[in-house]
Amino acid sequence: MKLINKHKELELVIEDKLIKKMSSIAIGHYPNEYGGFLVGNYSSSRKSLTITDCILPTKYKSHQFIFERSTDGIEKRLNELFSCENKQYYVGEWHTHPNGSTNYSSTDLNAMINIANNDSIRIKNPILLIISINKEKMSGFDFYLYDNKKLLRYE
Repeated sequence: MKLINKHKELELVIEDKLIKKMSSIAIGHYPNEYGGFLVGNYSSSRKSLTITDCILPTKYKSHQFIFERSTDGIEKRLNELFSCENKQYYVGEWHTHPNGSTNYSSTDLNAMINIANNDSIRIKNPILLIISINKEKMSGFDFYLYDNKKLLRYE
């Protein structure tokens, strides 16, 4: 599937089966929020991002309205992905809103601001995916691009 961020004229490409995989994993954690890291790669023009996979955290705190993940062990996994032929790297975050909307919260925005301002991460425009789930299925999802203290939706 291809989505466009009209504000920045950027394309995002992701396979349906990857979104289904993430939502299926998340439903297993229902009624709590769950999530992880997004990995992928950009086109040479940097106008298109392909999300190729997700990485699940090894440690996390999960409640009905809060998800906090640890980065323990993630650096090693990201280094492995970067050394592969197609050089995948960290591009953003994903998490669920059980019985909720796909709209981001102020907590979500602040988390993306912190990621963009973290010198050790070195990503200024991370992607955020929010998946709405209930106990049986995914209700919907939305991707956002972080830019200058704003989250801009892909359509």
